[in-house]
Amino acid sequence: MEQKVLSVSKYEYKRVKRAVDFILALIGIVLLSPIFLVVALVIKLDSPKEKVIFIQTRTGLQNRPFQIFKFRSMRKSNQPGGARKHVYDWANGVPDDFVFKSSIGRDPQVSAVGAFIRKFSLDELPQLFNVVRGDMSLVGPRPEIPAITDWYSNAQQIRLLVKPGLTGWAQVNGRSNMNHGQKMVYDSEYVQNMSWKLDCKIIVMTVKQIILGKDAV
Repeated sequence: MEQKVLSVSKYEYKRVKRAVDFILALIGIVLLSPIFLVVALVIKLDSPKEKVIFIQTRTGLQNRPFQIFKFRSMRKSNQPGGARKHVYDWANGVPDDFVFKSSIGRDPQVSAVGAFIRKFSLDELPQLFNVVRGDMSLVGPRPEIPAITDWYSNAQQIRLLVKPGLTGWAQVNGRSNMNHGQKMVYDSEYVQNMSWKLDCKIIVMTVKQIILGKDAV
């Protein structure tokens, strides 16, 4: 499967893509630095005793774990240990009807500031540093937590053949309003058809979604 998906032309595309990702991410960090500062300040003022940046382990290219950066949008958990535990036990891969985020109402742990920055995807901005580091690409399947990817079936692991992205084909076709099966269809389609044209289309659609604050949780 891997040889079919990652042909020589795709390999060359990926080599150039890494350079483009690095340059555009650096430019984005510089241009968006005022927004970084404002968001960080607002989060700190809202909850002075908590950290501004949230760091979590996600699964990247070829099933390798990495640390993803986000602006913190949730208050500390009241659960023992202070963090949520995600424990799953699936026999035949992640079920198609699985949904990681609840779309019913707003999570009570999400602060008012957090809800706003999530609506306009401002919480994802620190991932530009992940792109610079090489953990992520600007466009690709969104990275899942290991607690989910550890249960991937062979077919579902196609998402791990490319670097995870800041935005992806699934996100611009539903964002948070889709289950795992629907997301897999879009992510598989992206992996098998990735190109500069598709990447540009996804970026344009992402900008429109962010401006409208559409389908965010």
